[in-house]
Parts: sequence; structure tokens; C-alpha cells
Amino acid sequence: YNTMTFSVVQRRDLFGTLRCLGVTRREIFSLVVLEAAVIGLIGSLAGVGLGILLGRGTVQLVSQTINDLYFTTTVQAEGIAVSSLVKGALAGLLATVVTAAIPAWEAASVPPRLALLRSGWEGEARGRVWWSALAGGGLIGVSVLVFRAQGGGILTGFAGTLLAVLGAAMLTGLAVMLLVKLVSPLTGRVFGLVGRVAPRSLLASLSRITVTVTALMVAIAVTIGVSIMIDSFRKTVILWLDETLQSDIYLSGPIYTAAMPMSPVSPEIINRLRTWPGVERVDTLRSTSVQSRFGEVNLSATDNPTVGYERLFLFLDGKRDQVWEWLLAGEVLVSEPLANRLGIRKPGESIEVNTPQGWHSFRVMGVYYDYASSEGTLLMAMKPYRKLWQDEAVTSVGLRLASGMDADRIVRDLQDALASEQQLVIRANRTLRRDVLMVFDRTFTITVALRLQATVVAFIGVLSALFLLQVEKQREVGIYHALGFTPAQLRRMVFLETGLMGLAAGLLAMPTGYALAMILIYVINKRSFGWTLQLSAEPGAFLQGLLVALVAALLAGVIPAVRFSRMSAAETIRYD
Repeated sequence: YNTMTFSVVQRRDLFGTLRCLGVTRREIFSLVVLEAAVIGLIGSLAGVGLGILLGRGTVQLVSQTINDLYFTTTVQAEGIAVSSLVKGALAGLLATVVTAAIPAWEAASVPPRLALLRSGWEGEARGRVWWSALAGGGLIGVSVLVFRAQGGGILTGFAGTLLAVLGAAMLTGLAVMLLVKLVSPLTGRVFGLVGRVAPRSLLASLSRITVTVTALMVAIAVTIGVSIMIDSFRKTVILWLDETLQSDIYLSGPIYTAAMPMSPVSPEIINRLRTWPGVERVDTLRSTSVQSRFGEVNLSATDNPTVGYERLFLFLDGKRDQVWEWLLAGEVLVSEPLANRLGIRKPGESIEVNTPQGWHSFRVMGVYYDYASSEGTLLMAMKPYRKLWQDEAVTSVGLRLASGMDADRIVRDLQDALASEQQLVIRANRTLRRDVLMVFDRTFTITVALRLQATVVAFIGVLSALFLLQVEKQREVGIYHALGFTPAQLRRMVFLETGLMGLAAGLLAMPTGYALAMILIYVINKRSFGWTLQLSAEPGAFLQGLLVALVAALLAGVIPAVRFSRMSAAETIRYD
């Protein structure tokens, strides 16, 4: 939009001349739209090429995430669907043509004598910001209703997110206008004449800068929202690890095809571990997959009698000290993702599972928070599991050491002593935590690149908008020169204007980013993976977003500031 508007404003005199020569408004409109289509086609084709390169560059990151969380895979070649390339190109082309409609209409509206003044247009624009803000508030209200709709899926969540972002974007014009009016007395006292002129200059170009501030605001809001979501997710995982990883050392068979170990540990090794020096207690776990009425589910059977104290529960029928007794009696616990899959909303509901003895119904006593699998897990006691499945296998072992024992030294001793008997993964509690968080950080690495791209695009938008204002304000700048403004004052004026734009974008991005974080945590993540995350909104994420908005806007003002200060008064006044 900024690019096409810049192109139109640069040639406003040309369009006026064409109108004098008899070219109709419709022909000028078609000319600009066709020009936009050509630019959009070139840009879309370039974007498709860059997308292929970016895709190839990120294949390793994505395949590593799949290896970490789901199953082991080796990508030998990148397959690119032609439909994806076509959709990408069409999206770029259509977006360009649609956004060019307003600049094209503006070009077609230029009267033969070039009598159209921005002042009239801007006066109408300031009146429209109130209607825009009202519509934006309505869209946000609709988005809330969409999120609250019963049975909404992930696509409904995305639709609500889009409405919320559009609503926030439509509030930008009013927010900029109110902010500029609010700070103008302060800037006047601090910067003198320049501080009084700069805010008025912004208000005189409200229709131009609103789109720019909106682009920057959305980019910064996305950065804030995603940062809060990732920080919340990470802290939730750390809290979950603190509750669930109570053993000092963990042993499991090698993981070949899934993130959950399913290779049995030798019974002879388990017997040796029970008498290993320094080991006070041995907990065993059997992980497998079973068939339920709703399809395949992960099942974990444990002999850990304190499991009720080592889980965070969404809800539980009774007290923690009763959990092991009920598990021994044949009741089960399910993780939150599995509960969401099966529609379990309260204790006492049941799940049917196919056992070697036929279908068996298990009463669900509670639902616990778990982030090990997006598919979810059915947790039961080892005794009823072995009775029903006649399966003595153990897939992982937790060792609890006596007080004062060195876990790392015992891990080394176990690795040396057991290497000849069976290939095992043996890790200390601290090492396992570090590995889990390393996987977590690796999973979200790609979002750093996406956030950087959003900010760079917004920066380019700010830069092109400032070039546009530079063209439109040449006569105005010439008058400032003639009135005695020094080059330094003109530079300060530009930086003050861009700083106010960045400040407006950053301040509006804060609540918008917080709202996006809430949506990502409580709607998108939960509907995608079934996880409930604990919101953690640190002030640093908001301050960083505000700083990025200010720095991006100020950097974008460097070239226009230099050009303004070098303009000749005579040449710029003659421009009109």
C-alpha cells in the first residue's frame, strides 16, 4: 500500500496532465491497478523463489523438531508442492492489487488543474478515525464471541485471532491522534518550536502515517505476543519438570521410532539396580500404546506409590494421598491432552480400552497437566496393567539415591558396568532437565526468524511512508527553510515525528501483544495440542517491543531527515 501510494504521489502532476489531455478517471484507475499487478507478479515470483530457499534452509530445524517430539526421520530431499507455490504467488498478487485500489482511486481523483489539496482529504480522514475505531471495537467484540463459541476448533481460533488483530489495527488512527495531542504540550516545552510543529505535522498527514504505524504496531505486537507465549510455555515446562522428575537418575532403552521409550529394559539389569550401592528406591514404568474406542492412545503403567504427589492436577476426585490406592484398584489418570481428545470434563467418566481379555472400561479419577506428548497419556498402576495385559516388560527406570550421593558419578559407573549387557540411555536428573529444555528451545528457534521478518517488513513500511511524506511536504519544507529553520532543526523535526510514530506503535502494540499472547496460550495452543499453559508476562517483553518500535522508526527517519535538511528553499517552493 505504501509503495503504490508513493508511486501515485510522485506522479500526481503527470496524472493531472493526462486528465487535461482527455484521459478518463477509469483509464487512470486501470493504469495504476495494472501497474500494481505487474509489481505484484514480479514480487510474488521473487517471494516464491526466496520461500523455496528459506524452506530448504529450515528443513533441518523442522525435521529436528519432529525427531525430538514424535518420531525419527531423515529428510533426503525437499519436496515442494506446486499447489503451495501457486497459492503463494496468487496471495502476493491479489494482496498487491487489492491494496493498490485506494492509491489508484486517489490517482484517478486528481483534477485537471491539480486543485486537489491534501488538507481537505486529511480533514475527512481525522473525522473517519472515530468510525474506524468504533468498527475496530466491534470486530474485537465479535472475536471474543467467536472464541467463546461452543465446539470451536483451531480454524475458528484462527478466525477469531484475525478479527482481533484487524480490530486492533482499526484503533490505530484514533490512538495516534490522541497520543499526539496528549504529548504535544510536553514536546513543545522540551524541543521548543520544533516540538510544537512536529506533532501538528503528523496530524496533518494522519491518513498517510496511520497505515505505517499500524504495520509497525502489528509486527511488534506479534513479537510481544509470541515472546510471552514462549516464555510462558518454558516456565510451565520448568514447573512441570520440577513436579514430575523426582528421581535422581533415569534409565531407558534406546529411542528409535518415537519420543516415548518403548524398548524393554532387561529384567536382570533391573534386579541389579535394586541392589546398586547408593540406590535407595527403584521406580519402574511401562510405556506402550493400546487401542481405545477413540483410536490408539499412549499408556503408561507405573509402580511409583508417590505418583499422586508428583503430578499437577487439572481436577482430581479426592485427595492426593488416595491416588495410589485408587490406581491399585484399577482406576486411571489421563493427561490433559488426552482428556481434551476424549472429551473428559469431570472425574468419574470412563474410557474403554482393548485388552488381551477384551474391552475393559476404566474409571477416570482425575486429569493431570502433562507436556510430554500432544497426543496425551493414560496412566495406571503396574499391578492391574500386568494382570490385564500379562506383560512384564519395563521401558524406563527411575533411581532415587541416598542422601549425599553423587548422581553424575553413579551415572558414569552405571554406563561402564551396563554397557556390555544392554544399550541404555542413562541420564542424571539435571542432565535430563537440560536436554528437555534444549529440545524446547530448539523447537522455537524458527520463530525467531519469523519475528525478525515481521519487524523488517514493518521497518521497510515506515521507510517508504517517510519517503512518501517527504515528497508531499517538499513545499512545506521549503517554507520552513525560508522562515529560518536550520538543517539541524529540520532533522530534529523528522526524528521527533518518527519517534512519535514509533512510540504510538509500541504503546498500542503492548495491549495488542498481550491479547495475542492470551489467544495463543488459552485458545490456539489448547485447541492445537490440548495443553494449558501458565501465563507469564514479564515486563521485559513489553519494554523490548517498545524499544524495537522506537529504534525501527528512528532508523527509518535517517535518510528522510538528511534529505529534508539538504533541500533548497527556492526549488522546493517552486515544486507546486
